[in-house]
Amino acid sequence: MESILSKIRRLYPELGRGEKKIADWILAHPQDIISMSISDFAATCGCGDATVFRFSRRLGLVGYQALKIAIAQEVASYTPDNISIEKTDDCITIYTKRMKDIIQALETTKNVLSPKELKNAANVIIAAKRIAIFGLGNSASIAIDAQHKFMRAGLNAIAYCDNHLQAIAASHLRNGDVAIGISHSGSSVDIVEALRLASQNGAATICITNSGSSPVEKYSDIRLYTKADETRYTILAMCSRIAQLAIIDAIYTYIVYNADETAAEAIRETERALQSKKY
Repeated sequence: MESILSKIRRLYPELGRGEKKIADWILAHPQDIISMSISDFAATCGCGDATVFRFSRRLGLVGYQALKIAIAQEVASYTPDNISIEKTDDCITIYTKRMKDIIQALETTKNVLSPKELKNAANVIIAAKRIAIFGLGNSASIAIDAQHKFMRAGLNAIAYCDNHLQAIAASHLRNGDVAIGISHSGSSVDIVEALRLASQNGAATICITNSGSSPVEKYSDIRLYTKADETRYTILAMCSRIAQLAIIDAIYTYIVYNADETAAEAIRETERALQSKKY
């Protein structure tokens, strides 16, 4: 089967000027594209997002994410810090390596997470009439976790993990409501569209996404960034998921200590209600 890099070289003479810029960059830096959003990559190559998408389709791929996956598979042996997972590793060794990755992701996230934006997000959430949380795929569990924590504090929060329900919910948000979009890549069409609808209707919008320019930023009033290298083992965002959870935990804890007595009583009522669920 022809490799993706070989295919790029073979098709090079047929490419347009903008597409050749993309091909030149990929062939020179195949590993670097894997951690880049489509907007960052397009800007680096000096072209538009549409040109990147068209280039991906010319290679027979459905889009930019598929291009990244194909390249990631081809350069899978690349490990910048030499702690790659090996087939011979036992479970505890894999756990130790994953733990190191997670710690690094939390540290680098702290470096890109704006204290001002984090506090603004928490205050907007505290004051919200309704909170709609949007997440798909790997981000769905983060959205559900946020719903769970905010509901414990007595907030009117619902997680939507179906793209149709996301569009419906976003269309009904208004001034005083908050929409939170969670997307590691920042390029999920449905999450971006949900935030666009929410923003259009007057709701405050917050995104939780990996650091770097991406489409979701366009419709986000507040941007909460993670920073995680997801290239070593799989294209699936694993380390960033822990960083996203840490951001949600920080906001919840801030709410617990800074909300009014109503929230404090809601938390006590929650604990009382759950007592019957334990022996």
